[in-house]
Amino acid sequence: MDARPQPIRVLLVEDNDVFRQALILLLELQDGIEVAAAVAEGNAALSAYRQYRPDVVVMDFRLPGMDGVEATLELVGEHPEVAVVCLTASASPRELDALLAAGAVDCLRKDEALDVIVGAIRRAGEARAAR
Repeated sequence: MDARPQPIRVLLVEDNDVFRQALILLLELQDGIEVAAAVAEGNAALSAYRQYRPDVVVMDFRLPGMDGVEATLELVGEHPEVAVVCLTASASPRELDALLAAGAVDCLRKDEALDVIVGAIRRAGEARAAR
């Protein structure tokens, strides 16, 4: 019998195809993390969450249609158990505050080291599991 814990399942919400594909590859190389799905638009996040039931949603801030704040508000409103980690290339302090107020558990810049991003995903997954 395998006693390893279940992997942290991640939904990526990122409109930049190159960054999304790179992040999928890099996260899949991490022990204990599985990318359940990836979508390119904020308004696709809720249906993808319902379908795949990830532990953590990694949300871009700037998205076509519904932005990261709106998508996070919808997700957390419908699924309060969700752990959202936001990744942004550039956001003002006011925008970061809006993401956190919407229910994100952490906000990071896209140029952070991979281990910082992975650490945030792990903390978010562990916090969700502890609820």
